[in-house]
Amino acid sequence: MWKIRLILLLLLNGCIVALHAQQDFDKVHVQIAKVAGDVFLLTGQDGNIAADIGDDGIVLVDDEYAALGDKILAALKGVTDKPIRFVINTHYHPDHTDGNQYFQKQAPVIAYDNVRKRLESGGQVGNRGSLVFGVVSPQPESALPILTFDHILTVHLNGEDIQVTHLQNGHTDGDSIVYFPKSNVVAMGDDFLRIGFPFIDLSSGGSVRGLIDALDDVIARMPYDVKVIPGHGPVSNIDDIRTLATMLKDTRAAVERGCKQGKTLDQLKEEKVLEPWKNWSGPITSDIYLETLYNDITGKSASLVKPQ
Repeated sequence: MWKIRLILLLLLNGCIVALHAQQDFDKVHVQIAKVAGDVFLLTGQDGNIAADIGDDGIVLVDDEYAALGDKILAALKGVTDKPIRFVINTHYHPDHTDGNQYFQKQAPVIAYDNVRKRLESGGQVGNRGSLVFGVVSPQPESALPILTFDHILTVHLNGEDIQVTHLQNGHTDGDSIVYFPKSNVVAMGDDFLRIGFPFIDLSSGGSVRGLIDALDDVIARMPYDVKVIPGHGPVSNIDDIRTLATMLKDTRAAVERGCKQGKTLDQLKEEKVLEPWKNWSGPITSDIYLETLYNDITGKSASLVKPQ
């Protein structure tokens, strides 16, 4: 059973090159559906893609896999014949950035500074404990964002002031959200998932505490009726983000109490400390999430990407 769960997790994050190569993209059907205003959602193999489509062209948020590039373009052409003007990466994981090589031939890729650094250097993806989910290989120059920013960036296109904002370390140390104010839609990347327990990549600078603070910030700043595109899963709303934030706070507090009592990870697992939240178990199981919490609280997480 644990092997099946691990394979599901690897497929979710697209982190192992060998496993990635085995995926049959010929059978993938890329679908496109309107979310609100000028913003559409494209779904294919793994991570969600948001697209702002208007008279000035297309702004893509994330780009899945290069092998799906033709299918993604075909889906877009079902709505518009306008060109892609920009691609925005919400973070560096391959299921959101592997298409960079394909799409950067048509439009520049934008990302937070650390996204370029991590794609350029590659590295381990996982928990920095026993949970190592894979290694991202260093990417060629053609796959690296050519426009980077250090806090916030605005793209003025299609009558939108598209706001790209870096959040503090949550899913990774390079996370951004993309808000389309005219359409009232926000694309959250993997800081917000609708798959159960979240994947927090401690080895890439992620942080449970940071993710909680990031979600609280989003809840405070976004309109209550904003439509939310998660990194994985169906279109959601602010209440769904609030539910995730509450679960993160409660589970972190439960594990922190055990750590202060000197309990080991194995003891916490034996006590089933996360049993009250068992319904959240999915691709990220209770034990995987518990180990993430334990390693984060006890300081067994990775350091940030250092500026060069």
